[in-house]
Amino acid sequence: MENIVRVGVGVYLFNAQHQVLLGLRKNAHGNGTWCPPGGHLEFGESNEQAAIREVKEETNISVNPENITLQGITNDFYKESNKHYITLHFFCKNFSGEPQLMEPNKCEKWQWFDLNNLPKNLFLSNQNFLKSHLLTDANI
Repeated sequence: MENIVRVGVGVYLFNAQHQVLLGLRKNAHGNGTWCPPGGHLEFGESNEQAAIREVKEETNISVNPENITLQGITNDFYKESNKHYITLHFFCKNFSGEPQLMEPNKCEKWQWFDLNNLPKNLFLSNQNFLKSHLLTDANI
């Protein structure tokens, strides 16, 4: 495997109850961990285009570019898979649609979580992001 650093995106979608949408990963890198919709930046895409595309591909939720904001960046090295990512973390409070399981081979389910009751087994990039960014009603 070549030693390259990839760019990932993750989008924290918040519903009207200030809950965040997380998916349980399966059959892939980070198996058994929870994370928001996301994936890889593709060649020629803007950061926002990648975030919007990944949300649509994974959940069938539609997001407009003016409704997402970049909240942080993490540098994540996954020892178990020898993968290295720079991850862009976005917030979105205004979207249309309800989450659907669009990639059942990669995600077991989507679930809304209260901000004060997040699962312990978060994906590494999300663990790293949450070390310096608290998810509270006041800052979403």
